[in-house]
Amino acid sequence: MHDTVKQFDEVTAKCRAIFVDKMSDYGPSWRIFRLHGITDQLYIKVCNIRQRQETGVSLVGDDIEGNLRAIVNYGITAIIQERKGFADAVDMSNEDALALYDQVLHEAKELMMRKNHDYGEAWREMSKEGIVDMILAKVIRIKTILENGGKTIASEGAEGNYFDIINYAIFDLIHYEE
Repeated sequence: MHDTVKQFDEVTAKCRAIFVDKMSDYGPSWRIFRLHGITDQLYIKVCNIRQRQETGVSLVGDDIEGNLRAIVNYGITAIIQERKGFADAVDMSNEDALALYDQVLHEAKELMMRKNHDYGEAWREMSKEGIVDMILAKVIRIKTILENGGKTIASEGAEGNYFDIINYAIFDLIHYEE
């Protein structure tokens, strides 16, 4: 797992740098998003990836890896929003937002290490397309959970699915870097 941890850190450093750069431009303006809005952003990004995988063409220049990094960052902001609730205006500093980002990313890494132990890094045998399909399935599950007021009967809630989305996107980014 040593290589996976190193690869995880390398991939997420790029995601974090994008998050920092965007906050330099906009601040934590994402604080106004409700979970439905962030989940829709995740849906748009994963649909764009699937379209690109199927056709090999992007008329607006979006690349798969950029969309996967956006999925990581939207997933992290979704977890922050689920925990803190949305705001009607920016209500925190860039530094506070980054601290929350780092905390969620740390939790995602810890979860990844536990699951990799239990599943034997099975994701390494998955195709890039299969991982994207898993992300889409998780997004659709979250949309259903949100439509049901966040209630679940026999499955994990939205937060667990957001964490899985983050880690699947990171796994796919590792595949692309290999």
